[in-house]
Amino acid sequence: MNFVTRRHIPRRTFLRGAGTAVALPFLDAMIPAFARADETKQPLRMVYMYVPNGIMMNDWTPAKDGTDYDFTRILKPLGPYRDDMLVLTGLAQHEGNAPVAGDHARASVTYLTGVRPKDTTSADIEAGISVDQVAAKAIGDKTRFASLELGCEISRSVGSCDSGYSCAYINSMSWSTPTTPNPPETNPRLLFERMYGSLAADPDPKVRARNEADRKSILDLVTNRSQSLMSQLGSSDRHKVDEYLTSVRDVEQRIQFHSSNADAAPTMEKPVGIPPNFVDHVQLMNDLLLIALRTDMTRIATFIYSKESSTRSYPELGFGDPHHPCTHHRNNPDLMEKVTKINVHHVTQFAEFVRKAKAIKEGDGTLLDNSMVVYGSSLSDGNNHVHENLPLVILGKGGGTLKTGRHVTYPDTPMTNLWLALLDRMGVHTDKLGDSTGEATHLSDI
Repeated sequence: MNFVTRRHIPRRTFLRGAGTAVALPFLDAMIPAFARADETKQPLRMVYMYVPNGIMMNDWTPAKDGTDYDFTRILKPLGPYRDDMLVLTGLAQHEGNAPVAGDHARASVTYLTGVRPKDTTSADIEAGISVDQVAAKAIGDKTRFASLELGCEISRSVGSCDSGYSCAYINSMSWSTPTTPNPPETNPRLLFERMYGSLAADPDPKVRARNEADRKSILDLVTNRSQSLMSQLGSSDRHKVDEYLTSVRDVEQRIQFHSSNADAAPTMEKPVGIPPNFVDHVQLMNDLLLIALRTDMTRIATFIYSKESSTRSYPELGFGDPHHPCTHHRNNPDLMEKVTKINVHHVTQFAEFVRKAKAIKEGDGTLLDNSMVVYGSSLSDGNNHVHENLPLVILGKGGGTLKTGRHVTYPDTPMTNLWLALLDRMGVHTDKLGDSTGEATHLSDI
């Protein structure tokens, strides 16, 4: 481990330039010479990633429990991370069930709350506080952002979106109070500006374009400060800072590229900065989230790849059928195959996030080691709108509190029991969340 020879650098060090402040990742130089254990400990992160419309469960669920299970077709992109992963089967969101239609709205809103939403299309929406916001209220004051809510599909937040249920239920899975949803940010440009300051704030596209052409990079604004910092660091820390600043520069340039393409295609109705291609979009949001996590801007995040009832199509897969209609396949082999390909496509994008998180070194481990990244859905069989036996995996070792590399089956257990167990590992202790009946067991042992 390399230590700074001249002075200890505070953990909350920023590189500051005109109108911006660039947070730094955790460095060896931030560890005091005679540090207490809590001063050397890496922060634990909790991230929830969501995919809609259910999963083809026959191609998702491993046949065996324990460590000796085979990777199924949908999980195969995560194969390189077997030792970092828990596959959990049997968890349920019973509050998603009701004698009336609206399963997609109920799926989305119950996923992190365990509370059935009020059946309304008006402003009197009501659900429950989500697990991410329970954590944010408890530990969010330790970071710049108490939590981040991200997404890759725009949806309106008012009106009816699913059989008499408000669009607010479809649009948000994060709820800070029972009546206050947290809509996800879908525009990577706006997220970048929130993190680092405005790139070009003028509402006039022509003025914005001129400003963009003249504007220096965020990193150009802090170059002198970064050079001064580098002179105080050991070789390992210099490499970390260089790698981090390069990743910020890369994200910034990709956002600028997509912004330029958006201005050049006025017939395409999308906010400036949102890539038209799903893979480009999700990877930009992935990378921005990784930057926020590694610099401790936040420790809590939610990320909706696509909203429930999504009719997004994936032409990159060789067909243009929209997602949601395909999931009502009525056992048609052609439609079932298309749904499976979409499921694999989503997991492939998630696997790229995992790959990058595992490559970020933190002390004796990695960012992934110090995270609990949940990936799943609040429907299993999309054809029949089933809210039981839900598809779910956790990537990361939870700072050493999770025994990974296993497939664990629970007997019809509320998913909120799992959320309680993850909260406990975040140092947030609560006895009840939605329909929970106690903490899920077997996460740290056989």
